[in-house]
Amino acid sequence: MRGETARGAGEGRADRARCRGAFLVVEGARLHGVDAAGALRAGAAVECLHAYSLVHDDLPCMDDDDLRRGQPTVHVKWDEATAVLAGDGLQTLAFELLADPATAPDPARRVALLAGLAAASGVRGMVGGQAADIAAERATVPLTLDEITALQAGKTGALIRFSGEAGPLMAGADPGPMRAYATALGIAFQIADDILDVEGDAGKAGKRLRKDAAAGKATFVSLLGLAGAR
Repeated sequence: MRGETARGAGEGRADRARCRGAFLVVEGARLHGVDAAGALRAGAAVECLHAYSLVHDDLPCMDDDDLRRGQPTVHVKWDEATAVLAGDGLQTLAFELLADPATAPDPARRVALLAGLAAASGVRGMVGGQAADIAAERATVPLTLDEITALQAGKTGALIRFSGEAGPLMAGADPGPMRAYATALGIAFQIADDILDVEGDAGKAGKRLRKDAAAGKATFVSLLGLAGAR
């Protein structure tokens, strides 16, 4: 059951169309001459972290989604307790993968990877972004463009940013250029996701759409409209 649940959290067809963090990790590592086997392990860590975030995001106490990647969400297919535990397990597996010398032989570089993923996934990253997202649903004054940009940069955008940094960190190189590229890519991804929620095809997206406005989400579309978001 444990392995089946973890696999269920990461499988599916629709989200493969998203910007995949593992691809950024592997390609960034290749550009910096990093061993492919280690890069794949770091990419797998990003995918584990991303899958954990989606499992928890889908829970009734969060976004309450019943479909993800064209399949029932983990708490629907099994139950809420299993979903919480599956997410916790995937999160810790991500750090276990990065801490293994097989990912990066140099201890200092492994520490840099671990610190980077912790920052991207914690209160300064995805957790903080999700908290801001929930708070924005109850806000009496609409968020500004800068506030929405900061909110979205702290969600999946934070993980995309780390995915860009990982390759240079593994090589002991300056992560600045890849960080800047991945930051912009993360914002573009979120804008596209906001537009998809309004005019996308649920069958192709593999998830329930037309829900951001109903939930009072602060998005680029809610502030700028479709034309402005584009």
